[in-house]
Amino acid sequence: RYVSLVRGGTVRSKHLGSDILAGLKSSTVGGEIIGYTKLMADAREEALFRLDEDAYNCGANAVIGVSFSSTTLDGGMSEIYAIGTGIVVEEA
Repeated sequence: RYVSLVRGGTVRSKHLGSDILAGLKSSTVGGEIIGYTKLMADAREEALFRLDEDAYNCGANAVIGVSFSSTTLDGGMSEIYAIGTGIVVEEA
């Protein structure tokens, strides 16, 4: 049974030291910037946690159709947003 649209998000900023090292790495050797990868992975996990909280608060016990969105904001901040459909799954 459908309950509600559910969502969760977070805004994270980059660390100045990481920014400098990332710039040096991308301009000299290329490759993955592990600090940014971790930042985005942590942000996705936080967005999912908040999505789960929203679903629980709406009375849902499951979420389907989850998608993510990310946006870069001014000042080196990034927003990660998760959205899905909260439902109640009943055992048959």
